[in-house]
Amino acid sequence: MNVVIIKYNAGNIFSVDSAMKRLNIEAAVTDDKDTILKADKVIFPGVGEASTTMKYLQENKLDTLIKDLRQPVLGICLGMQLMCSFSEEGNSPCLGIFDVDVKRFIPHKHEDKIPHMGWNTITDVKMPLFDDSLENKYVYFVHSYYVPVNSCTAATTDYIQPFSAALQKDNFYAAQFHPEKSGDIGEKILTNFLQL
Repeated sequence: MNVVIIKYNAGNIFSVDSAMKRLNIEAAVTDDKDTILKADKVIFPGVGEASTTMKYLQENKLDTLIKDLRQPVLGICLGMQLMCSFSEEGNSPCLGIFDVDVKRFIPHKHEDKIPHMGWNTITDVKMPLFDDSLENKYVYFVHSYYVPVNSCTAATTDYIQPFSAALQKDNFYAAQFHPEKSGDIGEKILTNFLQL
């Protein structure tokens, strides 16, 4: 299987690559457009800031490339947020694959810490990225911005309020959490994606 991890100015690319190696997949980490277009599966990772990352994607024509992909694509963390319409982080227009805006967490009480960091459960999980065995399982989050629950929500998590832990529309899949840092459960989710 030909798996590509899109290389750009974002963190966690190598932890995603390591997760692929644990699944016996030698992924290509690249920004070469032809290589990305020919891949069977594409992973769009991300740890970083929305507006500077969008600027980089636009300068390198990766923004239009990602939107035009027809094979299964998995956005992770910032990758998921950049697949939305707009982010409050840097007031940045994004890729617009998912017609929803990314919001900043607003603490409601003293114990509401931002960023939301650590292990939390996913609920209301939907096929094909998830199956019933993944309902109420713990996955690992690190984020200060969230995607509200919407018609594309494929899993939900509650922190301060319910939000989208995952999204799915057509060939585009996305996770706010880090499957590459979520142990056996994360590996199961990545395996489900690779088997699409």
